[in-house]
Amino acid sequence: MRILMIGAAALMLISAFRLYAINYDTRDFAEQVQAQERCLEKIRQDIAILKADRALAARPEVIGPAARAMGLAPAREDQFTEPDVENHLAALPNETREAAGSSR
Repeated sequence: MRILMIGAAALMLISAFRLYAINYDTRDFAEQVQAQERCLEKIRQDIAILKADRALAARPEVIGPAARAMGLAPAREDQFTEPDVENHLAALPNETREAAGSSR
C-alpha cells in the first residue's frame, strides 16, 4: 500500500509540473498570436495610408504640373486616328481573318 501511495504522489507531482509547462506554453503561444495580430493591424493601417497617398498623387491637380514640368502636353486631335481594320485583317492568316470577319 505504501508503494501505491508513493507512486500516486509521484504521479501527482509529475502531472503538476506537466500542467505548469502546458500553461506556460499556452500563455507564450497567446502572446505570439497577439504580437502577430498587432503586426497585421499595423500592416493594414500602412496599406490604408499608402492607398490614400496614391489617391492623392493621382489627382489631376498633382499630375498636371508634374507632366508639364517633364515637357508633356495634352493629346492633340491629330494624334488620334481611326483604326484601319481592313489592312490589319489582310495581314492575318486566312483562318484568323475568316473568324474575325464572321464575328463583325
